[in-house]
Amino acid sequence: MADKATVCISTDPAFLQELSEYLEVLSNPVRLKILKVIEKEPKEISEIASRIDTSYANSKKHIDQLVNIGLVKKEAGFGRETAKGIHPVWKFSLAEGGLETLIKNMGVFSRINIPIGYGEIQGRLNDVRAAVLKESGKDCPALHLIEGRGAGHTFLLKKERILLGRADANAPSKTSEGDIVLPEEYVAVTRITKPHAILIRSGTGWQIEDRGSSGGTYVNTELIAPMHKTALNNGDIIDLAMGEDAARFLFIVNE
Repeated sequence: MADKATVCISTDPAFLQELSEYLEVLSNPVRLKILKVIEKEPKEISEIASRIDTSYANSKKHIDQLVNIGLVKKEAGFGRETAKGIHPVWKFSLAEGGLETLIKNMGVFSRINIPIGYGEIQGRLNDVRAAVLKESGKDCPALHLIEGRGAGHTFLLKKERILLGRADANAPSKTSEGDIVLPEEYVAVTRITKPHAILIRSGTGWQIEDRGSSGGTYVNTELIAPMHKTALNNGDIIDLAMGEDAARFLFIVNE
């Protein structure tokens, strides 16, 4: 398995151009406010414009940009009832997992080795990432599951000590809120009651410790010693075991 500690795209200018355009869309704070407005339920443009205190035309311009990059979806719906009846309108809502996808993308992009000549992308990336996390209200560290049946789920790290492992139907009370419990399908991962590994937050940052799991714990594809704390950095890849039934996470921290 290739080392994914750094993603180098210096030979792919087309990706760099698309990345620049993606960040350009997100660099406007009004668009991030729109994402929050439509996070819970679909809204028509007039409702959105009222919530963010701007004109209909300006709101539509921003929404069209968000639709183009796939963060917002557009669907037909019904407007509010008036004296002339109820009329069909376009309603806009956050794409499923939209804010979590944004957080994941910012974590992935932070691992990119930006080549010479594209320096402005790095500065824009830093600004957008900070703004996205602030606006989403999810500025705490997170693990984003990127492989397996549960791929796409983001676990927010809200405790100082977090257990990681596979579900154990025989002892569900052994875990507490905030622990990371994976579906039974991740059979290479030790059950949470063991557990497979523990995330620990201290004054120096985040660390992970393998708890003697059978499949092992890996950071950036390097097997870590069991019962020994290993420091984590933003963008690290964490594997609980290896292979088809293992679990791979992206570690995202904004500290």
